[in-house]
Amino acid sequence: MSVSDNPIRTLADVEAVEREMSWARRLAADSAYELIGQVARKLPDKPAIQYLSNGAPDDVPLTTTYRELLRRMTRTANLLHDLGIGPADTFSVLLPNLPQMHELLWGGGAAGIVGPINPLLRPSQIAEIVRAAGSRLLLTTGPGTELWDKARAALELLDRPIEVLRIGGEETRAARDFEKLIADYPHDRLISGRHISRREIAACFHTGGTTGDPKLAQHTHDGQLYQAWAAGALSIKQDDVILVGLPLFHAAAAYCWGIAPLGVGATIVLLSPMGFRNPAVIPNLWKLVERFRATRVGLVPTIASALLNVPTHGADLGSLKRFGCGAAPISVEVLHAFETHVGVPVTEGYGLTEATALTHCMPLDGEPCAGSIGLRCPYVEAKVFRMDSRGSQPVECQAGEVGVIALKGPTVMAGYRQEKHNRGAFIGDGWLDTGDMGYVDEKGYFRVTGRAKDLIIRGGHNISPAWIEEALYKHPAVAFAAAVGKPDAYAGEVPVAYVVLKPGASADAEHLRAFAADRVPERPAAPSEVIVIDQMPVTAVGKIFKPALRCDAARRVLEAVLAPLRRNGVDIRVDTGPHERFGISADITVTAADSAVAHGVNEQIGEILGRFTIHRQVVVQGPIARS
Repeated sequence: MSVSDNPIRTLADVEAVEREMSWARRLAADSAYELIGQVARKLPDKPAIQYLSNGAPDDVPLTTTYRELLRRMTRTANLLHDLGIGPADTFSVLLPNLPQMHELLWGGGAAGIVGPINPLLRPSQIAEIVRAAGSRLLLTTGPGTELWDKARAALELLDRPIEVLRIGGEETRAARDFEKLIADYPHDRLISGRHISRREIAACFHTGGTTGDPKLAQHTHDGQLYQAWAAGALSIKQDDVILVGLPLFHAAAAYCWGIAPLGVGATIVLLSPMGFRNPAVIPNLWKLVERFRATRVGLVPTIASALLNVPTHGADLGSLKRFGCGAAPISVEVLHAFETHVGVPVTEGYGLTEATALTHCMPLDGEPCAGSIGLRCPYVEAKVFRMDSRGSQPVECQAGEVGVIALKGPTVMAGYRQEKHNRGAFIGDGWLDTGDMGYVDEKGYFRVTGRAKDLIIRGGHNISPAWIEEALYKHPAVAFAAAVGKPDAYAGEVPVAYVVLKPGASADAEHLRAFAADRVPERPAAPSEVIVIDQMPVTAVGKIFKPALRCDAARRVLEAVLAPLRRNGVDIRVDTGPHERFGISADITVTAADSAVAHGVNEQIGEILGRFTIHRQVVVQGPIARS
């Protein structure tokens, strides 16, 4: 499992691992279920999962040993098989961070295809994901919980019945009790007699679902095993105790902080069902490290920034070896500040749902390279491409040349569940287009410069949001910074930055704008304005959700240019939202008492907004709604 006898320090070491043995021979297991079974037979009494119901340092943890975990996984697989779930059948899981998530992820994968769903989504979005997956079964929390209400509302939107199993909650005839059901099944064998092929689909993780059709990335058993091996071989060891606050419906947490530690016999501590979203967890994290003698903690950049405001004094952090940070690039300023604050190094990793999870990692014993995502992991092919002059054939970039990062290898998904989403997902000879822009240096270290769709294009000139964000993070009052493009009648779009200040700090928006303008690498990247807000919109995994900021920036621009039309009893309301085809769409509602005035305003809106490349529709309300 481990390459610790020959630690990876350079790209040459990565290549040596690949020459030593093919990926197909690295593991004796053919599934995550089998891999955990091997660990359970070696370490039956070791704690695999410790679960805190409240996330407080004085919580009494519910402990699951490896023996118990294997037994529950086996019973779970047998129950699902008996309910008609076969290797080609998908079942959906709508749960917070409960221990049962691991039983369903790895035990359920021995029966069929598991489809985790973000519990924070709306019922309509949940219904779309269930429909896209073709799920025959849904597992969620029971009556009396918010998720039960969401699940019931979602299922009412479907055109076919779906069986529901509940975990906890009140008794009900609408769903059978998962815990009672699995107790009746054998724990020592799979009653299906199934022999799993590595190439079979194990899971479908959604990577859309907030606008339009969700995209379901199909993960193979081989891809899951690769994640277990890669993270274990590169960093996680058997004696590790890992605090997990990231949501398990997300690939990064499920694989890097789930199957990877479980695959080597480490112990994971689930920090309550809500994880880092539990208000008690972040203020008490250092006490939790001390309580469990934690060696590692998985983070995302927004959590790292929040922890900068939590004093470490009084807590014994001597057990900590390292923090792992991924999901989005971390600012160099935040990274250095965090390492200074805690006195423990941070290792950046890179991956995406379409590549199961981890594909790049900073070598633990390698040359420090702040701001880099590190070297490609063994057996992962990674290149940077640019399109040729006709925009058809990809051309590999030279070292230092920015292009799109593309991947091949055992960890790349077996395509999206719906074939229509595969168009454009791969380029050239089957390379997965990550959608991330970046470059690789002469030593093989990769850097991500931003999402291709996040690039700000000012009059045809490409501007990386990271330039502006890094400049703002240098200001002592800035806790979070995010740069996006806002519509501009002349340049198409210009950069604007959103900032959240540190608790107790103060800074004038114009001062921050000037501060950033003095520090960006080129004049066009200077933000046109800085907007100070109380809280950044974030995804469920804690990444800053830039689509919401782009929509807000567009709304502000349109309201400003249309403000002069608000006269003579005319009211104009602008609503902006994400649009799958157009990126942003604006709904403009005009209310006027006089029809002639309304028609005139409508024409004026067309003339004004004709200078902007933004999709819009105008609705007239009030007495002249019929027009």
